[in-house]
Amino acid sequence: MSDSAPLTTDRPVQVTSATPPAPGWSSRLSDRRLAVAFIAPALLLLLAMSVFPLLWALYLSFTDYSATRGGPAHFIWFGNYTAVLTSSQVHQRALTTVIYVFGAVTLQTVLGFAIAYLISRRTHGRGLLTTLFLVPMMLSPVVVGLFWRFMLDTQFGVINSMLGSLGLGQVEWLTQQRTALFSLILVDTWQWTPFIMLIALAGLTAVPKYLYEAASIDRASEWFRFRHITLPLVWPLLLIAVLFRAIEAFRLFDLVYILTSGGPGVSTETLSFHVYKVAFLGFNTGTASAYGILMVIVVIILTQLYLRYLNKLKED
Repeated sequence: MSDSAPLTTDRPVQVTSATPPAPGWSSRLSDRRLAVAFIAPALLLLLAMSVFPLLWALYLSFTDYSATRGGPAHFIWFGNYTAVLTSSQVHQRALTTVIYVFGAVTLQTVLGFAIAYLISRRTHGRGLLTTLFLVPMMLSPVVVGLFWRFMLDTQFGVINSMLGSLGLGQVEWLTQQRTALFSLILVDTWQWTPFIMLIALAGLTAVPKYLYEAASIDRASEWFRFRHITLPLVWPLLLIAVLFRAIEAFRLFDLVYILTSGGPGVSTETLSFHVYKVAFLGFNTGTASAYGILMVIVVIILTQLYLRYLNKLKED
């Protein structure tokens, strides 16, 4: 019996090696270039729709340009800014805007947090209640303005009809200086309280349950739980919602235009509506641009101070 010898071959063993793909379109596009290619259209649209109008308004604010006057614009440098800052009309509109923003945002914050707190304590029907409360926020401000304009009408409005059935007198909601600004605050509160409620509800549902369980074991009262557990954990998120609402209320225009048109007199004429009148009724484009730039500066400064307070609160 002969020993079996291993089979050998004279052919050399071929070692396969990975060959690079042929150069093509995919190899020429690196990750960075591909990212730039996708971001470039959105970036160009942002520059065309936001940055360029802002820079153009900044340029016009230093000129006496008017949309209806022919001829080139002449530089007057800080003349428009001086006229705006020293105008008594601007001071009055600024005070009206501050009263409106403070009243609307405060009322929305209190009501929104209260509604969110009550909904968070329910175990059944929470989704349905949340959806029903979010309906006003989904409507267009123009639709809301027209809707409440008919409801607050002095002669044919539903509100005055209800007051009359209760034996109370009719109220001129939109035609008296004492009630017109309050009516604006009321309508804005009806529409945007759900925004505060939604953010507050998200913060309330994110509070850890074990904190309440530990408090119940220690026989803590309901006020103690709210004061030392619920409110401190929801407060930072609530302040962010207040910031967004304050910025939105500061530039209010649509409700004023639909409900009161700045009247009666100028009692409800906010800064944004005043800018509209200067630009599109008085055609003082340079002055209106100065108004807009100053409003942007005010919002940026107040926002930065507010964010510093939030950061300090977060560190503490």
